Amino acid sequence: MPELPEVETVRRGLNRLVKGATIAGIDVYWPKIINNDTESFKRRLINQTIKTVDRRGKYLLFRFSNGLTMVSHLRMEGKYNVVSSGTEITKHTHVVFHLTDDRDLWYNDTRKFGRMTLVPTGEEVTVAGLRTIGPEPVAEQLTAAYMQEIFSKSKKMIKPLLLDQSKIAGIGNIYADEVLWMSKIHPMRPANSLTEDEIETLRQNIIDEMAMAIKGHGTTVHSFSTAFGEAGQFQNHLHVYGREGEPCERCGTMIEKIKVAQRGTHFCPLEQQL
Repeated sequence: MPELPEVETVRRGLNRLVKGATIAGIDVYWPKIINNDTESFKRRLINQTIKTVDRRGKYLLFRFSNGLTMVSHLRMEGKYNVVSSGTEITKHTHVVFHLTDDRDLWYNDTRKFGRMTLVPTGEEVTVAGLRTIGPEPVAEQLTAAYMQEIFSKSKKMIKPLLLDQSKIAGIGNIYADEVLWMSKIHPMRPANSLTEDEIETLRQNIIDEMAMAIKGHGTTVHSFSTAFGEAGQFQNHLHVYGREGEPCERCGTMIEKIKVAQRGTHFCPLEQQL
C-alpha cells in the first residue's frame, strides 16, 4: 500500500500535470470504486476545473471549482496517470477523466480496492478514515507532548500503534520498520514502556524519515509509480525493510523477519531487544 511519502509524491505529480485542467467527461468502468451514485458523481464533475490536489495522510483531495472535493484513497495498487485522448485503456483502467485539452486522466487499479468519494469542500472529515485521522508526521503537528500522551495510555505493541492512522497519519509497514530500527526499539515493545528519551528519538526519526522519503519520491517495493509512471527512488535507502538475512548496517547481526499484528516485520535482534 502506498504510504504517506508515495501519496505525497503522486500529489505533487498530479499538480504538475492536471492542476487547472477541466473535466469534459468521465467514464466509470468499475462503479464500486465510486462511493457516490455514479451518475451523480459524473454529472457534478463535468465542466469543473481541478483547482489543486491536496493530501491528508494517505488520502488525495482533488479540489474542484464548484466547491466539491474528491477524496481518493489508492489502497493497495491504485495509480493515476495522464495519457493522450484516444489512448486505448488497459484492463486495469477503471475510471477515466476526459480533459478538455485532449488528455485523459486515468485511474488504474489491479486489485480494484481504491475508492473515490465526492463531498462538499470542508466536509472531508465525513469520509470514513478521515473522520478519526491523527496528526501529520511533521514537527508542527506531531509534538513530543502528543506522542508521550498517546504512548503512556497504550499497552499496544509499538508497531501496530504506529500503523494506527488515528494516532499518526501516513505511516505504513515499510516506514514503521525503518523508524523502529533507526530508534533501536523492538517492534513488540509495549508503547507505554518507552521512556521520554526513546519517544523523542522515535518522533524525530519519524519526522526525518518521512521527509527524506518524500525527497526521494517514495519507495517502490512492489508496484508503486509516480504520476509520471516512474518508480520511486527511496527503496535504495532502506535500512531494514525487505533485508531479512542481510547484515545490520550498524552491528552486522543478521536482520530477521517476524509477524507482528499480522504484518511482516523486519528488525535487528541485537540492537532492537525486548
